[in-house]
Amino acid sequence: MNSFVIKSYAKINLALNVNGKKNSLHEIESLISFIDLHDLINLKRINKNNHKVIFRGKFSKKIGKTNTVTNLLKLLDKKNLLNNQKFQIKIIKNIPQKAGMGGGSMNAASLINFFIKKKLFKIKKNELKEITSQIGSDVILGINPSNIVLCKNGDIKRYNKNNKFHILVVKPSYGCSTKYIYSKVKKFTRAQFNSPKLKMFEVKYLKTLNNDLEKVAFKKYPKLKKIKLFLSNMPDNLFTRMSGSGSSIVAYFKSKRACSNAYSLFKRKFNSHWCIISKTI
Repeated sequence: MNSFVIKSYAKINLALNVNGKKNSLHEIESLISFIDLHDLINLKRINKNNHKVIFRGKFSKKIGKTNTVTNLLKLLDKKNLLNNQKFQIKIIKNIPQKAGMGGGSMNAASLINFFIKKKLFKIKKNELKEITSQIGSDVILGINPSNIVLCKNGDIKRYNKNNKFHILVVKPSYGCSTKYIYSKVKKFTRAQFNSPKLKMFEVKYLKTLNNDLEKVAFKKYPKLKKIKLFLSNMPDNLFTRMSGSGSSIVAYFKSKRACSNAYSLFKRKFNSHWCIISKTI
């Protein structure tokens, strides 16, 4: 087997509603897209007794020896889906951690997509769902990444067509704890996405939506609210929203020029914060 390079794209939440709580887990619904910001996964087969997983890049610090990728490989070995093959996997981390963009989960999903595409194993739909759920609740979203409506009951509707956005992604030096943010949610929103439609990805509809986790995150980190307000006032801004449980704030634009202008204005005021121009794919 030759060496392969896989792009593992970041996930963003265009909108997110918390609908309730069941068996200590929150029920959510969300509109999800993927952007061209990505980690790079270098993969090759090795003649060793164990897999070798290496993380490099700006956002590789503090990734433990046990992570989504090692957990995935351990589970696949347990089920003997890799037929005792071992791999060296080197991941260049370009997606910030604790940013609400699912970097680690999408790494695991990208590897699953690769293994299936290269026919290293065959897997039934139910077993795939079981494996991804054991790695992380959002891993399933990265299987064949597309524009997704995630319903309250866990059903997923995928669309390959939607409006394309140029976006400015901003993340301060700190991240948000998903566990903490969800633990502070006390009010729930009535489900709105039970009947998925492509038009849910249209600007007019997206503008009417929210991310229910913003209230908690903004109370814990008031600067996130200031960042959102600043970006919302940028010329030609369509809407601005936190992704997932934070701490990334995403501003949406129709044109690259407007997005680039917002980038310049933002860097003048918040030069210490990481930010990047990207686009939906």
